[in-house]
Amino acid sequence: MSRKIWVFDTTLRDGEQVPGAKLNLYEKVEIAQQLKKLGVDIIEAGFPASSQGDFDAVKAVAQKVGNTSDIMITALARAVKSDIDAVYHAVKHAQNPMIHMVLGTSDIHVEKKFSKSKDQILQIGVDAVKYAKTLLPQVQYSTEDASRSDFEYLWKTIEAVMKAGATMINVPDTVGYAEPEQWGKMIAKLNDRMKNLDDSVLLSVHCHNDLGMATANTLAAIKNGADKVECTINGIGERAGNAALEEVVMAIKTRGDVYDVFTDIHTKEIMNTSRLVSSFMGIDVQVNKAITGDNAFAHSSGIHQDGLLKSRDAYEIVHPEDVGLEDMELVLTARSGRHAVKNALSKLGFKDFTVEEFEGIFENFLKLADSKKEVYNHDLYVIVEEYYEKAEKNNPNEQTYADQFYEIEDLQIISNSTFPSASVKVRRGADVFQASAVGSGPIDALYLAIAEVTGINVKLVEYNISSVSRGQEALGKVKIIVEFNSETYMAKAAHTDILKASALAYVNAINSIIVARINPQTASQIATV
Repeated sequence: MSRKIWVFDTTLRDGEQVPGAKLNLYEKVEIAQQLKKLGVDIIEAGFPASSQGDFDAVKAVAQKVGNTSDIMITALARAVKSDIDAVYHAVKHAQNPMIHMVLGTSDIHVEKKFSKSKDQILQIGVDAVKYAKTLLPQVQYSTEDASRSDFEYLWKTIEAVMKAGATMINVPDTVGYAEPEQWGKMIAKLNDRMKNLDDSVLLSVHCHNDLGMATANTLAAIKNGADKVECTINGIGERAGNAALEEVVMAIKTRGDVYDVFTDIHTKEIMNTSRLVSSFMGIDVQVNKAITGDNAFAHSSGIHQDGLLKSRDAYEIVHPEDVGLEDMELVLTARSGRHAVKNALSKLGFKDFTVEEFEGIFENFLKLADSKKEVYNHDLYVIVEEYYEKAEKNNPNEQTYADQFYEIEDLQIISNSTFPSASVKVRRGADVFQASAVGSGPIDALYLAIAEVTGINVKLVEYNISSVSRGQEALGKVKIIVEFNSETYMAKAAHTDILKASALAYVNAINSIIVARINPQTASQIATV
């Protein structure tokens, strides 16, 4: 019979240990609300003893998110009375609170970090659990650096704290030292002993990613009896991060034949949660990151695109809809084949081509793709109409659209602390428009000027800059998300001048809106985020 795996999310505690990722009280509560919506079983909301601010944030999460019994709220304590008290007073406001404490079990921690004997450390842990049990019924004990601990001492500690009243035992691979096969065998051995001692106590793992094996080690633990997994959204956390919740959950869902377990995670909320965490913490998700990266469901290879259009199962084991995305993204580049280009044209209403006409259009597509890197829907309109003009043939599509799209001709930006301003020169067909604007910053001024020229005012939802090469001539890539008439549109552009890239991305977004106006049935396909 398939068994449930408990999901313990530590984004708000371990994830917040990333330098520069500190969250305020409001942000912690918002993320916790989204984690509840995602369906996690336990939220670790922080480390209350570390500061008054963190205590207040954990308390707020307990009050506002832990106000129902379907989710457990906890926070971290060292195995000392003052830390345990801090956790208790912060989480006691939740309907289902838990105290989580941690104490090392490896020789390195016992001898070098604490300078005590193993028996002394074990007794400290037992006393801490007994004290915590006088405060709350649910107590988790974490054996820090378990993967480098002497197994028999590790088991001796676990056995003692279970007898003292611990209801969950968490076994961390604190420094990412574990290897899946060895780790799985150790977890199987612990699971056997724990179930024989008290089968009501949950066995948990907390894996770090220092060697890139956090997800693999977590899944190995599940196969060998672990009841609970500790993860973070996007795999963020100390040093190289933690096991990524979305990777573990989707591996379980996709490979049910291997794991035969389930979680209560609502997977369609994965992308919303990922974006919220990324936005609040200011940590961009690696573009090729599994499940939540920008390229996770983007396909540019002609062979892959052809296979996907024939059958999505050919190159897609996880459907983007399952994690909260609209659809797969076929990125049109010079590597795209005829099938992908014909499919994109068909969605825009261009279907009645002869073989000769399509080959001519495809040749023009490749020329533009070589120079522009990525080809957008508005580019396809231009390609088609230019082909018929040059070939002096009748366009099977009676209307002309190419002169409705905008392109940047020139821009000038002045950045200073008093009046940041921008001037733009934009072409639409044969018409050229110019405008200037003053904003709160150079990008704001630039976008205000473009909005004035185009007459399309959008709400900027997200603006991201990243470098895609190195050195003085590095390419800067800008990705923006805008909202217009309750629809969201994503656009990208790259240039050695980051301000030029910002302008190009904004104009690409404007042109996507125009495409949606021209062809409303394709709006859901181009308004993708």
